[in-house]
Amino acid sequence: MKTVLASRQIEIPEGVTCEVKARKVTVTGPRGSLTRDFKHMDMDLKIVGKKYVRVDLWFANRKQLACVRTVISHIDNMFVGVTRGFTYKMRFVYSHFPINVSFSGGKVEIRNFLGEKRVRKIPLLEGVEYVRSADVKDQIELVGNDIANVSLTAAKIQQATNVRKKDLRKFLDGIYVSEKGANPEE
Repeated sequence: MKTVLASRQIEIPEGVTCEVKARKVTVTGPRGSLTRDFKHMDMDLKIVGKKYVRVDLWFANRKQLACVRTVISHIDNMFVGVTRGFTYKMRFVYSHFPINVSFSGGKVEIRNFLGEKRVRKIPLLEGVEYVRSADVKDQIELVGNDIANVSLTAAKIQQATNVRKKDLRKFLDGIYVSEKGANPEE
């Protein structure tokens, strides 16, 4: 069954400007600017009274209806990104061979994982910053405005330390996300 009109709106926070042109959303705030393209979804995106972004979807089935909330969530993450930013904290887990992680030339280099000689290199995506935690041993932080780029970089680092051809119940070594979310408000 098709729903005649599905509509949701999200308030634009103070200090943030939002532009919508042909389903291309640009959000600008104190931390910078983010752009996202929603041309692959058939829906109406418009700014209502410079205070709200409204998403309308006419005559949609169940799968298309799910996209309305998804687009609103993406725009909300953009608002949080340009005002506060996102941080992913990752901890090193090892039982015998200490994992050595360094940053050089825009790439995270992982050495001595399970005693292997191979150096794993993971490039940081655009807008992601690498910080080595000073107060906590064996922890790195990935900071950025775009949640997609920050989380994808964290996932690539975690997947680079997958243990292969061993019992995963015993070999728990790796680099795992320990904490994630938006930065606290200043």
